[in-house]
Amino acid sequence: MYCIRILLWLLLLGASVSAPLCAETAEQLYARFAARPVAGTCLDILIDLEASPGFSVDTTERGVELRYRMAFNNIAEGWSWQPGTDPQVADYYRFKYLPLQSVAEERGEYQAEDKIGVAQRMSVSWRYDYFLAFDNLYDFFPRSFDDDAGFAVILDKRAPVSPGLRARVCLQEPVTSESTTFWKATHSKPVDFTLKKRYLIGKLQALYFFDLDNGQELAVLSARSAKCLICTK
Repeated sequence: MYCIRILLWLLLLGASVSAPLCAETAEQLYARFAARPVAGTCLDILIDLEASPGFSVDTTERGVELRYRMAFNNIAEGWSWQPGTDPQVADYYRFKYLPLQSVAEERGEYQAEDKIGVAQRMSVSWRYDYFLAFDNLYDFFPRSFDDDAGFAVILDKRAPVSPGLRARVCLQEPVTSESTTFWKATHSKPVDFTLKKRYLIGKLQALYFFDLDNGQELAVLSARSAKCLICTK
């Protein structure tokens, strides 16, 4: 929905929309690569800033700063762990994430008795959260213990009213991953809730900050290890 809202907004404003901006949603991309995991594929994907509390736009003495804090964007899945890591030289969680999309589904209801003698209706809800997982965060800035550490750019123009962010990533094996967490309905909270976290896994190549009002690109951050071909606009 986030991608669709952006497209409608830009079209209503008469802005031109490039194909890489919202060609496929995260849900569509995940389905495609889960079915056929092709490592090495490079693509552009929109980051969900509505689900990014660490993102800020601030006016400083140097200009307008766009900052995306990454100190707590760690993936706590087994494939991301690095047991025995010296915290002074490496992170315990190798992979970091950027949120892409959330999709909620209501799957009906049933009658049950969690509290003895009290029958009630229990609803069934599922949510799919999609993320971009990458392990080359420090290709973009030095490793730091600062909570403000993250992606940052300084603009020499006015602050965008509606900033946007998209990432360019080259997928790497295993390309996708999924985890499932389930919370059983109770008398006080009569909802069976299933959360699926789905990841597209790769090397982050570049981040593009742009203005949703007109589609104008504001700044580009490229990874030190990125090839020139995928660092250019």
